[in-house]
Amino acid sequence: MITWLLGLASVIIISLISMVGILTLWLNEQNLKKILLYLVSFSVGALFGDAFIHLIPEAIEENGFGLSISALILCGILFSFIVEKFLQWRHCHIPTSSEHPHSFAYMNLFGDAIHNLLDGLIVGGSYLVSIPVGIATTLAVIFHEIPQELGDFGVLIHGGFNKKKALWFNFLTALTAILGTLIALGIGSALEGFIPLLIPFAAGNFIYIAGSDLIPELRKDKPNPKESALQVASISLGVATMLLVLLFE
Repeated sequence: MITWLLGLASVIIISLISMVGILTLWLNEQNLKKILLYLVSFSVGALFGDAFIHLIPEAIEENGFGLSISALILCGILFSFIVEKFLQWRHCHIPTSSEHPHSFAYMNLFGDAIHNLLDGLIVGGSYLVSIPVGIATTLAVIFHEIPQELGDFGVLIHGGFNKKKALWFNFLTALTAILGTLIALGIGSALEGFIPLLIPFAAGNFIYIAGSDLIPELRKDKPNPKESALQVASISLGVATMLLVLLFE
């Protein structure tokens, strides 16, 4: 019962993050862009940290490090690539502007709903492994959801949605995370072999998001020594946060 309560509470909090677009109403584009760069940097560290400090070691501890673990990590990476490639969707963490245009607002909503469903599956499955792993995974998802949801809000505005409609539709797609958690908790408790498959798969998904979607966002602007140093510090802080979660174990 505690696993179900914590899993659902976590995913509800994650879903509410979809309303973070409200913050853009009081921030100009330049200031928001500066803040997002460090949020993106932090989420890079959190995602890599969760994958390499929590998820992969947990999978190895349960099953040993064999070809199956490597294959499942690669499957997670490949799945994320397929979602991006064939659904015309990618994580975008910089708000829309004339220099950074977007289109296909409805396709973005569809892709975001699938992404949130996968997040829910990952969170639910992680809590079935252990509460500390569930907490670590929830934090990692939260840290990358904040810049992602801000970016998605910008895509919808650029695609013709007014601000109220963009916030509402963004929230509706976020609710698929709750469905994902319910599926993971329901199926995971019934099928013993489900969780060992999900954990390395989730690690591959996190590695792809951090390496393919987030890091390129940090490399778009002209290099600035001070900003680069702060980005490295933010990434390190994200990794350190995942290390601190080990104290719960």
